[in-house]
Amino acid sequence: MIVEDESLIAIDLKFMLEDNGYEVVAQANNGETAIELAFLHKPQLILMDIKMPKLDGLKASKIIEQQLGIPVLFISAYSEKELLLYMKQDNILGYVMKPFSEKNVLPVLEVAFHQIDKFNRLNGEILHKQTQLDKRKVIERAKGLLMQAENISEDEAYRKIRNESMQTQQEMVHIAQQIINNLQVNS
Repeated sequence: MIVEDESLIAIDLKFMLEDNGYEVVAQANNGETAIELAFLHKPQLILMDIKMPKLDGLKASKIIEQQLGIPVLFISAYSEKELLLYMKQDNILGYVMKPFSEKNVLPVLEVAFHQIDKFNRLNGEILHKQTQLDKRKVIERAKGLLMQAENISEDEAYRKIRNESMQTQQEMVHIAQQIINNLQVNS
């Protein structure tokens, strides 16, 4: 998504991106519209000007980060030190100075998309690990309840869950949840 208040720059950037295989899903000319379009289109990356009417890019990017977590690459003619403070937001991947050309925009875009892919992959791995941990907690809880209810060892409780899982061809976590539900009802 492109957010740029100067229409000629926005058009040039759009053609440059599309000529190089990128899809531009939306365009805005101010921060307020950028927020609305970000919610509507949920782009992978937003190229956003900093100085714009209504709501500047810095404030808009902060709202977009808090609400959607969409990464932003700033495009600006300004390189003031105060702007660098805003670059430390989690969703800011950097900035490109105006006037820009293919040779200074495209490499930055490639790095940005690489970082987005890396983040998404790592986030997926974290979610997978969390799911595994959650399943493990259910199984551990079921083992504890079985040990207490049937006065058996931890190994015996685990084998009982595993055997039932194999016999019924259900995941161990499902068997464990059934045990928890049954033993809590009977308590």
